[in-house]
Amino acid sequence: MTRREISKVTALTNPLSGHGAAVHAAQRAIARLQQRGVEVIEIVGENADDARYLLSAAVEKGTDAVVVTGGDGVISNALQVLAGTDVPLGIIPAGTGNDHAREFGIPTKDSEAAADVVVDGWTETIDLGRIRDTNGVDKWFGTVAATGFDSLVTDRANRMTWPHGRLRYYVAMFAELSQLRLLPFRLVLDGTKEIETDLTLTAFGNTRSYGGGMQICPHADPSDGLLDITMVCSGSRTKLIRFFPTALKGTHVELPEVTTARAKTVHVECPGINVYADGDYAGALPAEISVEPAAMQILRPEK
Repeated sequence: MTRREISKVTALTNPLSGHGAAVHAAQRAIARLQQRGVEVIEIVGENADDARYLLSAAVEKGTDAVVVTGGDGVISNALQVLAGTDVPLGIIPAGTGNDHAREFGIPTKDSEAAADVVVDGWTETIDLGRIRDTNGVDKWFGTVAATGFDSLVTDRANRMTWPHGRLRYYVAMFAELSQLRLLPFRLVLDGTKEIETDLTLTAFGNTRSYGGGMQICPHADPSDGLLDITMVCSGSRTKLIRFFPTALKGTHVELPEVTTARAKTVHVECPGINVYADGDYAGALPAEISVEPAAMQILRPEK
């Protein structure tokens, strides 16, 4: 880790994160940053594209850090701008999942403490995942890319207008369980090892968790230059229901229906399946999912 002087930051807030909690979290964090002598330039984008445009302009003009308040979705938006730059990301957690914050030890319940992490200036160089679709369009991700049952659940949840929040995902999950089926995956790892088999889901982890702490790739390390791959093959609804509590602890990798691997690049095919990364839609399969070593700087507590 290295330490930087943080005197001027660009702050981006998703006002919808955490059912509006992000606005209050941002206010507390910005007040703390200013109290500690940091100049704060606030950005409010009308939508994700507008926010990226404004962030890009801020990075070009010069800023010591980009500070994002919200959940993993708004962090994902910032990654698209910060990947490959030397501008570090600071996180004020205010989402429902907060998997980035959890991975890097950033306080999830105390906005002022998270702001202190930014001012303290300790940065770590981390890898990022990258999803490239058939048109050559890239999307960066920080945590996990999900395909299969997980992405079908998210597809369904995104089509639903009720209920709201996390309950919507539980309803969508039980609806997909009623239609559970194995899916025909074809994976090519690092251009040499081919896996062609029926699977329930496949997850590609730069970090350990997704979905608010589910450790789907429990041994993933965001600085090892590799993606951790978790493949689950379960055509049984009962087994799959039992699978998720073990995934919260990361012990699912010991189950006979789970296979793991590591790779730098994976070509992924599965007809009709979408990829979601950091909880956001990332495109349809087929796609190339890879890791870019040392792609970004993140502000985190000193180890």
